[in-house]
Amino acid sequence: MRHLPNLLTLANLFCGCIAISYILGAQNFTTNFSFNEYIEVPAIEQPYWGSVFILLAALFDMLDGFAARALQIFSPIGKDLDSLADLVSFGVAPSMILFKLLWYSYIVLPEAMDVSLWLMSPAFLVACFAALRLARFNVSTSQPDSSFSGLPVPAVGIFVATLPLIQWQNPMGIGSQLYNTWLLYALIALLSWLMVSKIRFFKFLPSTFNFKSIWPQLIIIGVAAGLFPLIKSASLALAFIIYILLSFVYHPNIDKK
Repeated sequence: MRHLPNLLTLANLFCGCIAISYILGAQNFTTNFSFNEYIEVPAIEQPYWGSVFILLAALFDMLDGFAARALQIFSPIGKDLDSLADLVSFGVAPSMILFKLLWYSYIVLPEAMDVSLWLMSPAFLVACFAALRLARFNVSTSQPDSSFSGLPVPAVGIFVATLPLIQWQNPMGIGSQLYNTWLLYALIALLSWLMVSKIRFFKFLPSTFNFKSIWPQLIIIGVAAGLFPLIKSASLALAFIIYILLSFVYHPNIDKK
């Protein structure tokens, strides 16, 4: 049983690797060089399967923490392994999703054949800043029980994982907005900054359960559940946005360390 937390962490990493393979295998568009026109080609692996495995990775990430606390098993190896798994599942895999979304936003343009891959490279800033955020967390000697300094990397991964689902389901036309190149660039910049900021974000699973400590979570779950029949997976993205906004209310102070 003492190896259970690390096994769950490895399951997180495994799901992250599978997610990357699905995302890289998704090729929704190709070109007809004879007529210089773009046509859509069905793919066996779609980006939303990458999203599904990122969400599965998030489940294992939550379970390994539960297991470690329940069994009272904590070790430097476990902490480092957890961060390495999180970097792959919630840093690299989401960066690949953002890379694909940027690619989709450019490929529909008439001048798509002249678009450089460097225009999609900002997507990997999310992975870079996720690595910095996790490294800072690992060397930190003072982590409050109720909050994080900087947006948690798994939260970023879960949010980005919802984007292909939204694009696929396109509830109320929301998914169509994800073909907006500048919106994607702004999103990448914002997520990267939030991860390394000193803003306090409350922990979604508090150490104590009473109304005072869980009212933000109740609001988030209530809004997401209430709107899910109407906007489907977009409700998860909305929950993420509400989480950020409530963190300014619930933990308004900036870390001065």
